Order: sequence, then C-alpha cells, then structure tokens
Amino acid sequence: MRIVRGIANLPALPLGCVATIGTFDGVHRGHEALIRGLAEQGRCMGLPVVVALFEPQPREYFQPDQAPGRLCRLREKIQALAQLPVDYALLLRFDRGLAEQEPEAFIRETLIDGLRVKYLVVGDDFRFGRARRGDFDLLCRAGEAAGYAVADTPTFAMDGRRVSSTWVREALMSGDCALAERLLGRPYAVCGRVVHGNQLGRVLGFPTANLALRRKNVPVKGVFAVTMRGINGRELAGVANVGQRPTVDGGSAVLLETHLFDFHQDIYQRLVEVRFHGKLRDEQRFSSMEMLRAQIQSDALAARAFLAQRNLLP
Repeated sequence: MRIVRGIANLPALPLGCVATIGTFDGVHRGHEALIRGLAEQGRCMGLPVVVALFEPQPREYFQPDQAPGRLCRLREKIQALAQLPVDYALLLRFDRGLAEQEPEAFIRETLIDGLRVKYLVVGDDFRFGRARRGDFDLLCRAGEAAGYAVADTPTFAMDGRRVSSTWVREALMSGDCALAERLLGRPYAVCGRVVHGNQLGRVLGFPTANLALRRKNVPVKGVFAVTMRGINGRELAGVANVGQRPTVDGGSAVLLETHLFDFHQDIYQRLVEVRFHGKLRDEQRFSSMEMLRAQIQSDALAARAFLAQRNLLP
C-alpha cells in the first residue's frame, strides 16, 4: 500500500480507480468488509483500490473539544489499512479550504480529475463541501454525467446491529473490551512512544511505561488488564491506568501509564502498542499515597488473574 498526502501527489491513474472516502476510525470489521468488497470490484474492473481519508477527522476540525475520542491515530489507521487489499491510502487534509469548498468543485477536482474514479462507495449519510451541501444524491447525479458508479456502504451487522465506530466507542466506554475486540476483529490498542514521567510509580514500587495520548477525549478511561507489544518481539503483561491521575495532580492531560509485570528494562522512546483486554475499575482519587499504593498492588493482582484466565500471561 502506498501512502499519498494530497490529491496533487497522487500518481497518474490512466484507467481510473475504485474508491471509498471517509474517516475509517478504528478500521473495524465493517470497514474491513467494505474494503474487501471494493477490492473485489476493483479486481473485476482491473482497477486499483483507493481509500481516501480525511485528516484531521471533520468533527475534530469543527468541534475540537466535543469530538468523540478517536479509536486510533493516523499511524494506527494506516497500519490497519496496510493489512487489507488497498493500493493507495490518500490523505486529504481537512482544513478551511476543504471545509468551504463547493461540493461540485470537490467532485470535479478530487473524484473526476484527480482519482478518475470509476466506482465509488460511500455511506448514504455522507456529507461534504460547504455547509455540508454535498450528499449521496449529488454524487449519484454527478456520476451519471461523468460516467462513474456510486454504491452505498454495505451493512455489516453483528447481533442484529450495524458495526460502527460509535458502537466500538460505546463498548469501550462501558468497559466491555471483549465486545470491542469482536467489533474491531482485534483487541483495542493504543500505540505511541514511551516518555518520561514524574517517576511516582517507581517511588511507589510500580514503575510505569508512560504514553502521552496528546488529546483530551479518549474512548477508554480507568484501570485495565493489558499486554504490550514492541519490546524484543515479546508480548508483555501488565496493568494500565488511563486518565488524569486525580490523586497526583488532577491535570487536564490524559496519560496512559502501564506497569509491566516482572520487567525491568529501560524502554524510553521505544514505539510500543498497548492492548486492552479487560477493565478492572474506574479511575478514582485517593486520600493518601499509601492508599494509592495499596490499590495499585490490588489492581496488579487482579490484572494478573484476569490475564492468566485468558492465557495471556507469558
């Protein structure tokens, strides 16, 4: 899969392509089904597959404080798409220019002149362009005139409900990591580089590997049984806290702190992936450091038991 930043940098597609456009947050099983179906259409037509992504996601641009917590950052999204039959991941920067572009201009410049699209899949609730005036019907009418076909996103359902990023967030916010894993097709995970913290965990006897999430809204908060990948080819078990550490400083920054069991290496600046397997409790404030230490010890025991029951302890 080739990553292309901006339509101007897309290589010439002399025969055109099959394409889909969206945010693809989480790249869940519904997205996977859509892309595999699109790839089959591309194979039949002899055309490459293009997945066009808005970055940042539109709601993050319009409502940065109210936008729902991302399921994955761009790096994680690209990694997930690379596992699917995608030829090009086209990153469309969502800025003022794109937000205020007339929908007819977007169709002409991006879909027709840029992608030379021959088959397009979008949701029937897809909106684009100035004042969100562009919609599915406009794409269909333009397609009839320009010679490309438009199809609605196929429904991929589980337990009688359409799989969606919203449903994944609901599962995570309720602490149901098992349901989130079913919807995603893999455990929910967060990637990032290990950064220096204030060393409080080390003082308490539970050193942590810290990841700064760099966003206010996150789909998980609390204490979790986790595993970490990215260190010497091993999957390490641990317990993690996601939140604002109310006992320590109660700041606004959200931090992911992971205590790895029986592990003592220096892994600062290492790129790791933390996988969430089960929620143990909500984050809470303690009246003393001794109470916090006792709770962390209890959480670690609970996480060990949880992971051992699922054969996730090394």
